[in-house]
Amino acid sequence: MRLSGDSGLGSGEPFDVTWDLYNDVAQRKPKKTTSHASPPIRHWRALLFECAVLAAQQPPQPSAALAVYSAEQAAAGEKIYFAQCAVCHGDDLAGREKATALAGAQFQDAWNGKDLRRLLEGIETMPPTAPKSLPESQYLAVLAFLLRNAGMPEGTTALPGDRAQLARMLFGSAPSRSVAAAPAAPAVGVAPRSGAVAAPSSAARRGPDIAWTTYGGNLASQRYSPADQITKDNFAQLEVAWRLKTDFLGPRPDTLYSATPLLVDRTLYTTAGTRRAAIALNAVTGEMLWMHTEDEGKRGQNSPRNGAGRGVAYWASAEGTDRRVIYVTPGYRMLALDARTGIPVPSFGRNGAVDLKLEADQEVDLESAELGLNATPLIVGDVIVVGVAHRPGGAPRTMRNARGMVRGYDARTGKRLWIFNTIPRRGEFGYDTWLDNAAERNGNTGVWSQMSADPELGLVYLPVEMPTGDYYGGNRPGNTLFADSLVAVDVKTGRRKWHYQTVHHDLWDYDLSCAPILFDMQRNGRTIKAIAQPTKQAFLFVFNRETGEPIWPIEERPVPQSDAPGERSSPTQPFPTRPLPFDMQGITDGDLIDLTPELKAQALEVVKRYRMGPLFTPPVLSSLEGPLATLQVPSDVGGANWPGGSFDPETNRLYIHSHTSVYLSGLVAATAQQSDMGYIGGQARAPGAGVTRGGVNVQGLPLLKPPYDRITAYDMNTGERLWQKTHSSTPDEIANHPALRGMKLPRLGQPGRTFIGTLTTKSLLVAGEGGVHTNEVGKRVALLRAYDKLTGEDVGAVEMPSKQTGSPMTYVIDGKQFIVLAVSGSDGAEILAYALP
Repeated sequence: MRLSGDSGLGSGEPFDVTWDLYNDVAQRKPKKTTSHASPPIRHWRALLFECAVLAAQQPPQPSAALAVYSAEQAAAGEKIYFAQCAVCHGDDLAGREKATALAGAQFQDAWNGKDLRRLLEGIETMPPTAPKSLPESQYLAVLAFLLRNAGMPEGTTALPGDRAQLARMLFGSAPSRSVAAAPAAPAVGVAPRSGAVAAPSSAARRGPDIAWTTYGGNLASQRYSPADQITKDNFAQLEVAWRLKTDFLGPRPDTLYSATPLLVDRTLYTTAGTRRAAIALNAVTGEMLWMHTEDEGKRGQNSPRNGAGRGVAYWASAEGTDRRVIYVTPGYRMLALDARTGIPVPSFGRNGAVDLKLEADQEVDLESAELGLNATPLIVGDVIVVGVAHRPGGAPRTMRNARGMVRGYDARTGKRLWIFNTIPRRGEFGYDTWLDNAAERNGNTGVWSQMSADPELGLVYLPVEMPTGDYYGGNRPGNTLFADSLVAVDVKTGRRKWHYQTVHHDLWDYDLSCAPILFDMQRNGRTIKAIAQPTKQAFLFVFNRETGEPIWPIEERPVPQSDAPGERSSPTQPFPTRPLPFDMQGITDGDLIDLTPELKAQALEVVKRYRMGPLFTPPVLSSLEGPLATLQVPSDVGGANWPGGSFDPETNRLYIHSHTSVYLSGLVAATAQQSDMGYIGGQARAPGAGVTRGGVNVQGLPLLKPPYDRITAYDMNTGERLWQKTHSSTPDEIANHPALRGMKLPRLGQPGRTFIGTLTTKSLLVAGEGGVHTNEVGKRVALLRAYDKLTGEDVGAVEMPSKQTGSPMTYVIDGKQFIVLAVSGSDGAEILAYALP
C-alpha cells in the first residue's frame, strides 16, 4: 500500500509499506476491538513508524515498485554490452584504463540514490567514438543489464523511454527504507542515510552471474572470464557437477566432439551428436530443455564437414523479446531457432532456414557440392557473418572446386546483405595476384575457422584459407590474394578495409585456421588497438587492427625454392621479428629424438630417405630412390590450429597451445581418374601399394625430440615470450616403450593431433590434455589441468574420462562457477561440467 501526506512521517511524500509488514506489526498492538478488520485509526502513526523502523533493519524485499525492468530487456542489454561495451569496460564490468567501472562497490557508491535518467545519459556517451549512435531502446537495455548486475529485482515491464519517469526512479544496490529520508517514488532502490547500514540483497551477496555469450567468450575471441571462485587453492577439489553423453544424437558415436557451449540467460546452448542437433540445457543441472535436429539425407551425408561442429551463435532483439539460436547444419543450411523452444523462426529465411548453397554467386549442386562449415556464425549487432569450408585438399579431384566466400545476413530476416569474394573477380582488388588468369579456374580459399570482430570500429576479421591444392600450386601461379590472409571488412557492407598475407603461394597447408585475438596494448605511452593472429607455422602476426600496420617489423626473407614440375614458389615469405615462435620451425639433425643414444642413431638413419630444411622448405616430388618426402615442421595441422589462443585483458598476456609433429610432404603424379591437378600430395609406393599419407617414426616413437605439445605465454605489450611448458601427460606407448625401460621420464606431452583450446580466468589458465594415459591406480584418464597464469606453475588437475576435444568455457550462476568442456574418444563423446562441491 502507499500512504502519504497525513501519515505523520513529516515527509509529505509517498512511502511504501507492504501489507504483510503492516499486519505483522499491527497484530502486536493492543486492540480496543475484537474485530479482525483494520486497526483503530489512533494506531496509524505508531504502526507506520514501527513499520518504517523494521523496514530499515531487515534485508530488502523485492516489490513491484522496485522492479522497473524486465528480464528480456536485461538479457538484450547483456548481449549489447558484450558486443559494444566490453572491449573498453571489460567482461567483468570492472573498467579498463580510462573506461570507468560499471559494477562493484565504487560504481554503486557513485550512483546510489541518483536517478536513472542521469545514468542513462552517461551510458549514451558510449561508444566514445560515436556517442548516442545506438537506438534508445538499446541504451535502455544496457541500463537494465547494469541494474540486474547490481542485484536489483526484475519485473514484468521494461524500463520506459520517458526521461521524466526515469528521473523519478533512483538507483540503489541495496534498497532500504529510511523514516527521515523517504524517496520520491517509484524507486529502484533507496540509498540509506549517512551512518545507516543497509543489508545486501541475496543477489548482491552472491555477485552477478557471469555469462559466455559467443564461441570465443567475446567478439574479441579472448576466451577470458573474470570468474574467480575456482582458484589454485581449490581447483583439485573440482567434481563433475553433471554430464551429458551425446551418442544418442546421431547414427553413430562422435569421436571428435569439438563444440564449445554458450551461456545466456542461465541456459546453455550448443550442438551435439554426429547429426549436429542443437540443444538447450539447464546450466546448473545439465537437464535437456529442448533439442532440434535435421535429417538432411544425401545432402548431409555428402557434407565435407560432418559431426557436431563447434556450436551455435546467439542473437536477441534490442528489447529482448526475440531471442534466437543460430547455427549451420552439416548440409550447409543456416537455421534460426527460438531460444526458448528450439522451434525454427518462420520469419527467418524460408521457414527458419537459409540455404547457404544459394546466393553464393556461383552455380553449385545443392546435394553434392562440397561446401559446409564446422565453425559457428559470428553475430555482430544485427548482422550474421558466415564463412565456408571445403573438403581437405591434399588430393583434390579437381582444381575447379567451389569458390570460397564470406557473407553477411540480416539476423532478423535472413536476407543476404553482402558477399566478400575471397578469390577476387575480374576488376576487383587482388585479381592480378593470380597469374595466367588462375582466379578463373581455382576454388577453395574460404574461411572455415572462427572469426572475430570489433563492433566499435565496425570491422570483422577474416582468417582466410589457401586455394585448391594444399601442396601443389602449379595451377595457381602468383601470390593469390586473399589466400592465407587476415582480412578486415566492414560488418555492414563487406568492403575490405585492410589485409595482410601471412603465406605467399602456399605449398604447406599453412592456412589461417583460428580466430585472431583482439586486445589493446600499451606502446610508447599510448594505447593501440591491436590484433594477434596465431598460425600453423607457429608465428604470432600482430597488427594495428584499425589500419593493418604491423606492430613489430615483419621481414620478407628468402626461402628454399620448389623443384616440382610446373611449380613457381614464392622467393620470400613473411617472418615476424617479434614475438618469437611458439613451436619448432624447420628440422635439423639436432631436432631428432635423443632420449637414448641408440634412438638418436636410428633417427639419423631414418631421415636419410627424406629432405630436411628450414621453415618453408617445399614439398618434393616423391621417389622410391629418395627423397620420399620433405619433413615438414610444423606439420600441415600446426603448430596452432582451430582452437587458437586465449588472452588475459588484466595483464595483456596471450596464451597459446601448440603441438610438435612432422608431416611427410611429398608429391606424386595424379592419374586422370584421381584428379586434373597434375600432381597431388602423397608418397611413392611399390606398384599396387597405392598412395597414402604415411608416417615416420623410430621404433614406433616420434621422430622428433619432446615435448610433443606445449603452452606458451607472451607479454603482448612487449612481445616478450614469458614462459613455455609441456602440457599433456606422457602417453603409455612412450612411457612403457621397451627402448625406454628403466628411465624416469619427465612429462613429454601428447604426440599427434592435439587440438587444445585454453581458458583464462581471474587467476588461472585451464586446459585439458589431448590424450589419455594410465594413472597410478591403473585407470585410463586424461587430466584437466590448471596453471598459475603468471608463472606457468602447475596448480591443480582433475581427471576426465577422455581427452579434451572442445575448448573449455566457464560461467557463474547464483554464485557457483562451472567449467564446461567437450571430451571424446573411441568410447563416444560427452559434455562435462565441473564445479566445487
